[in-house]
Amino acid sequence: MKEIVVHTETIQLDQFLKWARLVSTGGEAKHLIQEGLVKVNGQVEKARSRKLTPGAVVELNGETYLVRLEK
Repeated sequence: MKEIVVHTETIQLDQFLKWARLVSTGGEAKHLIQEGLVKVNGQVEKARSRKLTPGAVVELNGETYLVRLEK
């Protein structure tokens, strides 16, 4: 599991995918989310505006990413 450090208390799922450099554009993030290819905390998530908080686990392409708040 890879840790991705964010600087805010919450971050939208599509923004997180871009921040973590898992996608290069918002359109790519939107497509992956709408196709059901992204999981949040083990559940398929189809809302790109889903707010992630520190401790959330995002899964994409067989990889897992932990959202961690910068201290």
